[in-house]
Amino acid sequence: MLLKPRRLLAAGWLAALLLLTLPAALAAAPDSAAATRPVPADQTPTLRLRRPDAGRLRELRQQRDFRYVEVKSELSAWDLMWLRFWRWVAEVLATPSGRFAWKYGLYAFLVAALVFAVLKLLQVDLTRAFGRAPRRAALSYDTETEDLHALQLDALLAQAETERNYRLAVRLGYLQVLRQLSDTGLIRWQPDKTNHDYLFELPAGPLPEAFRELTRQFEYVWYGEQEDLTTDDYERVRATRLAFQRRLTPTRHAA
Repeated sequence: MLLKPRRLLAAGWLAALLLLTLPAALAAAPDSAAATRPVPADQTPTLRLRRPDAGRLRELRQQRDFRYVEVKSELSAWDLMWLRFWRWVAEVLATPSGRFAWKYGLYAFLVAALVFAVLKLLQVDLTRAFGRAPRRAALSYDTETEDLHALQLDALLAQAETERNYRLAVRLGYLQVLRQLSDTGLIRWQPDKTNHDYLFELPAGPLPEAFRELTRQFEYVWYGEQEDLTTDDYERVRATRLAFQRRLTPTRHAA
């Protein structure tokens, strides 16, 4: 039986399509032989621990490149102490409480420094502002209002020494020195000046240092309210005053 031409053409096209898709299908099919092929055994040899030769180790230890020594710090003990201290400070400041204390402590310090600077510029006596004022002795004169040159300091000093009022005698002796410095033109005495103002008015040389020591003794006795001075204590202060006065008048001995 002969096929019709139209059916014959369709059959040809179907055969051609099968021929084209057959190689791809064969390639995608799994290779059953490869899938079932066994994994070969591990042929890697067993690792063995190798220990170095003892003699070789001794030889290497004797070489300079393999001598490991402890490097000591070149810092002194004082520097190491400060290094540990600042390390401790850094650890403290790293905590929340340490940061809080540092922040507000710094503000408090700056405020205190500012107040101190203002008080010094205003020439406020800090010993009276933050402590008790020195007790005034019963004097027959007012050194802040009366003229220093009008006082009978020699007679008043002799009377204080006779009565063993050594604290008052130290003050009178100091006023005697101020008047002598004023008479010689080394300072310009004024009631509102401080003792340290006179110190800076003195010319360069041995006088400023000697006057500084004399001022230190006077302020310690007078403002420190040293009422219990013994005769020996007063004699040491008096010797310092007389030595300073002899510097001013080498040919004349002070009282």
